[in-house]
Amino acid sequence: MGCFFGKDSSPAVRYKINNEENGVKAGAINEKSSAKDRSGNSVSSGRNGQPSNANTKEKGKTYVAIYDYDARTDEDLTFRVGEILIVFDDSQEDWWLAKHSQTGLRGYIPAVYVAPYGGLDVNVWFHNNVLRKEAERLLLNPVNPRGCFLVRNSENAPGPYSLSVRDLDEQRGSHVKHYKIRTSDTKGYYIAARRVFKTLEELVKYYSENVDGLCCQLTIPCPRPKPTTCTISKDVWEVPRNSLQFVRKLGQGMFGEVWEGKWNRTTDVAIKTMKAGTMSTQAFVDEANIMKKLRHDKLVQLYAVCTEPEDQPIYIVTELMSHGSLLDYLRDGNGRDLKLPTLVDMAAQIAAGMAYLEHEHYIHRDLAARNVLVGDNNVCKIADFGLARIINEDIYVAKAGAKFPIKWTAPEAAIYGKFTIKSDVWSYGILLYELVTHGQVPYPGMANREVLDQIQRGYRMPRVEACPEKIYECMIRCWDSNADNRPTFEYLYAFFDDFTASSGPQYHAQN
Repeated sequence: MGCFFGKDSSPAVRYKINNEENGVKAGAINEKSSAKDRSGNSVSSGRNGQPSNANTKEKGKTYVAIYDYDARTDEDLTFRVGEILIVFDDSQEDWWLAKHSQTGLRGYIPAVYVAPYGGLDVNVWFHNNVLRKEAERLLLNPVNPRGCFLVRNSENAPGPYSLSVRDLDEQRGSHVKHYKIRTSDTKGYYIAARRVFKTLEELVKYYSENVDGLCCQLTIPCPRPKPTTCTISKDVWEVPRNSLQFVRKLGQGMFGEVWEGKWNRTTDVAIKTMKAGTMSTQAFVDEANIMKKLRHDKLVQLYAVCTEPEDQPIYIVTELMSHGSLLDYLRDGNGRDLKLPTLVDMAAQIAAGMAYLEHEHYIHRDLAARNVLVGDNNVCKIADFGLARIINEDIYVAKAGAKFPIKWTAPEAAIYGKFTIKSDVWSYGILLYELVTHGQVPYPGMANREVLDQIQRGYRMPRVEACPEKIYECMIRCWDSNADNRPTFEYLYAFFDDFTASSGPQYHAQN
């Protein structure tokens, strides 16, 4: 899950240590740990989790926690799955003011961690707004057993919901089967018309106890991945240097280092340090204020920055991705053995994130496997979007032979400095080569200057054996010398999202 799906209806777019002087500690605000509200009235939970507010004068909206959350600052509220929260102020998109119905503690909560009381989201097996491919990715996590399942909103197919189940057989190995859940004239739910249920809960309970035509009996709900909060905490943007703890160096790029770290002793983050002189502080601040407004499941979320004092390196604080860069993952990590269907799915994820940037009229300028990060379940997110634009020109351009990524850059951008979303499409084609070769350097055996000369003469990398013809044709389209003839990222997302769709039936009938 993510924090924002964009304004377009298309799937791709939709889709050092803290101390006391900082005054930031984890815990709820201005309340003692007692089960009383501000008037001294007790607040308790009624039967079956039903909140009981009969004795409190305050009115609010009732929500249920659908994920665990640990407070990151003294203004946040800690809660656990299933606990009732009364929301008093939901005027901001990301953080709401709420009170715990049992303890009476007040604090801010991330809006994406709760759901309205009584809604389907309170069921651990319901995955709201999860698309078919994402459901398959979640279910095929090796830790999940046969019969692991989830219910999601139906995608395109008629009927309100779909049941997705992990199955196993000798021929196909582990795979996912999808069943339509339809509604009857009597407003019941069914997979087979001979057996109708009043609620989805009853349907799930039945098939957890009976196979009755499904591929297998439902076993355990598929775990829901925690959503990324859009900001690290309410009203936190510029953070002091001593609020950051550097834990482990993850890598080093052209312009700085990347560290695994913690913010405020509470929150796992990635910290990118920019070498002094790489960019002007004001240029970075201006660009970062734009970058933080970009919100999509397939973009690494920018949490905070550290730009003061100005004579120190700039720190960029983002969400932490468990497997690091896609390039390292493909070469040396668990991605070395990934098969084509998973690589195609990764290509679709990256295209989805780029389609969002395309929709927002934003240019990446340095799209490559090294700037894509990988999380659990082979989730891919695009990083470092926009940073190339504000790198000091004498560093980034004049030393083209050393640091300028010629092999990934469209000729009109490399020669004339003309960066557009279409030059990003060219780079995406090179990224596809990195995917199908598991991280090989493009244009093997060729120096940067030779690459640029050969491209201008019409040379394009040949198809490698591991690359299907259709994908190679797509790569060639991305490398069209006429930028206007290159496909859009919206098209590229659809192409890769549909690439393996014909390999099996979209939905299975109940036997």
